[in-house]
Amino acid sequence: MRVHILTVFPELFASPLSAGMVKRAREAGLLEISLVDLRDYTYDRHRSTDDAPYGGGPGMVMKAGPIVEALEGIALTAPGVRRVLLSPRGAVLDHARAAELSRQRDVALVCGRYEGVDERVRDFVDSELSIGDYVLSGGEFAALVVLDVVTRLIPGVLGNPRSALDESFAAGTLDYPQYTRPERFRGREVPPVLLSGDHPAIARWREEAARTATRQHRPDLLRGAGA
Repeated sequence: MRVHILTVFPELFASPLSAGMVKRAREAGLLEISLVDLRDYTYDRHRSTDDAPYGGGPGMVMKAGPIVEALEGIALTAPGVRRVLLSPRGAVLDHARAAELSRQRDVALVCGRYEGVDERVRDFVDSELSIGDYVLSGGEFAALVVLDVVTRLIPGVLGNPRSALDESFAAGTLDYPQYTRPERFRGREVPPVLLSGDHPAIARWREEAARTATRQHRPDLLRGAGA
């Protein structure tokens, strides 16, 4: 999988891309990252990617030209690229949308800044995606979230392929409670069934525990699921 990140601050990605799961995926040849500096698609001596909004108002707006030309440049070598604008207007990122993106050969993530992007950019993307109802200083941080969520769903990235399945949201519920050594910690014990070696019983316990946790903490996930 190749992910192309369109940004005016490519330097923000240096550390996150050189550690942990994303680093391992890149080293294994399962993930390629292309940082596209939008300033390379400008033609004035200041390399301006933003300008004042028509009609007045605070802040600056990212210009359409550099973004659209960068997307067109990517399409020359990746004609089927999925073009995604990171935007508050977009559908909220969830497991299903991440899984769909993980099956793409090429994905371009457009990082907005300032007061947003020129409205005409929306005519040149395939979809918009949001990571939540709050304001970030730039789409770069949203891009890192999308990248992390999607990368772990690429086949071969995780050591155990079941890891991406037995987790919160994958089955429409939160994950079941997890325990490790010691068996007793400050008066709190591991549920006996997890020590029993009875794998069918453990599976049943985990399924019910996951649904219980979801009812308590995220009942909205169970609406319409008959629980």
